[in-house]
Amino acid sequence: MVIFDLDGVIVDSFPVMREAFTIAYAEVVGDGEAPFDEYERHLGRYFPDIMRIMGLPLEMEGPFVRESYRLAGRVPLFPGVTPLLQELRERGFRTAIATGKAGDRARHLLDTLGVLHCFDHVLGSDEVARAKPAPDIVLRALELLGARPEEALMVGDAVTDIAAARGAGVDAVAALWGECDAAELLTADPDAALHRPAELLALCPAVAGAV
Repeated sequence: MVIFDLDGVIVDSFPVMREAFTIAYAEVVGDGEAPFDEYERHLGRYFPDIMRIMGLPLEMEGPFVRESYRLAGRVPLFPGVTPLLQELRERGFRTAIATGKAGDRARHLLDTLGVLHCFDHVLGSDEVARAKPAPDIVLRALELLGARPEEALMVGDAVTDIAAARGAGVDAVAALWGECDAAELLTADPDAALHRPAELLALCPAVAGAV
């Protein structure tokens, strides 16, 4: 079983995320440069949690979500993701998304991109008691997939993903193909680090009995 983070792993959403954040900041806070670089350092967490960490108004969530929906059609999949998902399915793997986004927004984005059907389950941080870096969302994904921790991998591009995987007893795989801070991610000591989506297949041999 493979559990993926979404932003920075499946989708290259950072340019759109920056635009949505900048608009929300201007609407709610006002003048000045939106501190997106600081926001980016906390990605993987739930948006309201990031606002609390940064000391920004929770009211930014409304316009940020509105703009994220509006701009969803401009978010691309990373090259190689679609064939990876198809090959995992052919090898008999079940897959899930465990994202810092709200579940409805994650499912809408994946549906817009035409790949929602590639995942057995898509979970958002609003659908568990505690968001990453707590292990709750990974544990819930395992429950829905009917998998034991030793049967699963968690692929993420943030230290929070590594921590959530560790807390759930799942092997943690660092995705280095996006805009992540590679040095920081490697310092978290993932079980594997990959530079392209296709490299994941080396960790995922065909499941016995798969067609």
